[in-house]
Amino acid sequence: MTEIIRQKLNDSKAARWTVLIIVAFTMFCAYYINDVMAPLMDKLGAEFKWSSQDFGIFNFSYGWLNVFLFMLIFSGIILDKVGPRITGIGACSLMVIGCLIKYYAVSGTTAFEGDVFGIKMQVFVACIGFAIFALGLETIGITVTKIIARWFNGYETALAMGLQVAIARLGSALAIGTTLPLAKSLGSLSSPILIGLMAICIGFIAFLFYCTMDKKLDASVGTEKGSGEDAFKVSDILAIAKNKGFWLIAILCVLFYSAVFPFLKFGTSLMTNKFGMAEDWAGVIPAMLPFGTVLLTPLFGGIYDKKGKGATIMLIGAAILTFVHLLFSIPALNVWWGAAILMVLLGIAFSLVPSAMWPTVPKIIPQNQLGTAYGMIFWVQNIGLSGVPFLIGWILDKYCIIGEKIAEDGKITTLYDYTIPMIIFACFGVLAVFTAFLLKREDKIKGYGIELPNIKK
Repeated sequence: MTEIIRQKLNDSKAARWTVLIIVAFTMFCAYYINDVMAPLMDKLGAEFKWSSQDFGIFNFSYGWLNVFLFMLIFSGIILDKVGPRITGIGACSLMVIGCLIKYYAVSGTTAFEGDVFGIKMQVFVACIGFAIFALGLETIGITVTKIIARWFNGYETALAMGLQVAIARLGSALAIGTTLPLAKSLGSLSSPILIGLMAICIGFIAFLFYCTMDKKLDASVGTEKGSGEDAFKVSDILAIAKNKGFWLIAILCVLFYSAVFPFLKFGTSLMTNKFGMAEDWAGVIPAMLPFGTVLLTPLFGGIYDKKGKGATIMLIGAAILTFVHLLFSIPALNVWWGAAILMVLLGIAFSLVPSAMWPTVPKIIPQNQLGTAYGMIFWVQNIGLSGVPFLIGWILDKYCIIGEKIAEDGKITTLYDYTIPMIIFACFGVLAVFTAFLLKREDKIKGYGIELPNIKK
């Protein structure tokens, strides 16, 4: 009788799409605050004397807890042990705390002096906040991914994950496109962060509403943990680690995202330095990237659900990514409309790979190990998300300074040549193409079904 009730709940289109809307909204709020500092690199330099290396260190702190303390892997294990409700509430709490600390660091209410481990005190405090926030963000990311994998198992898995990714990216786009105008109109660099803090609190409340739905679902099917799965065992980590398909997905993930998210962190600065755009408009073109995914990621996800070809989709996306960054590296290509065209192409790549990559994991890893598997993938991904911005910031300071300019308010802004960073991003793309090819070959050998549709007829 329990199985019959559970089947009816899983078949309820209204229930599963309501869950998707709720958790996607939480991710939207989270990604807004995640990228709200990205357009401020030059402004932080002018206001607080942050160098590009300081900005790189700030972004590097994203991995302090996630990567170096292996907290993301522990988060995945906790998710499989206690379920999405407790894990998600803890993750949202961390995001609120981290955002508060980051706001305090940039609010200008305190005169920071000295340094810690060679890092300016203000930068260090901002890093602490970002590290705590990042742990919460990545934990809620794996939690939401497992929630969708459970609710949409056998249905529109790729479409649902694509929509969630698209809505989250919309938060990124809003942050990248509006942060500088908001900071200017409100007269403070911390004002957009405060708006993000309010947004993440609303996202927390939305997740609590999901928890009530999930609890009712568990009660109706007679489960305690909210998973309906076999209990997770720590030994399962070894089984995941021995899976070649898992590692190919994880490596593809870190290579692809290392060429996208760190690029967005420096995207506004790229537009002002290479393409000569005014500060108020410099975030508009980078914002086109996540905005473009709103339609394209669900579209490609729907194609994967119905037609399959997941590995092929990832291979094409990685190839487009490489092509775009190679063109960005050409010094002569410095007109704004050229940047806009390239950003549209990059948006297509940014939609293709995630639309197939995340729904592929449940085809390789059993349901009761999914939380840990996603945690391990996100851990590998965070190596790139934290390390690459640090590398780019160091390279910009070391090899790419070409001069200075004095703004209307008399503050000095450093000018950079972005040729070398773009070549580095292109190299990540080349390696991603190779990895996608290996994954496609591995699927033929092991028969994971990556090239098969997700919707079961």
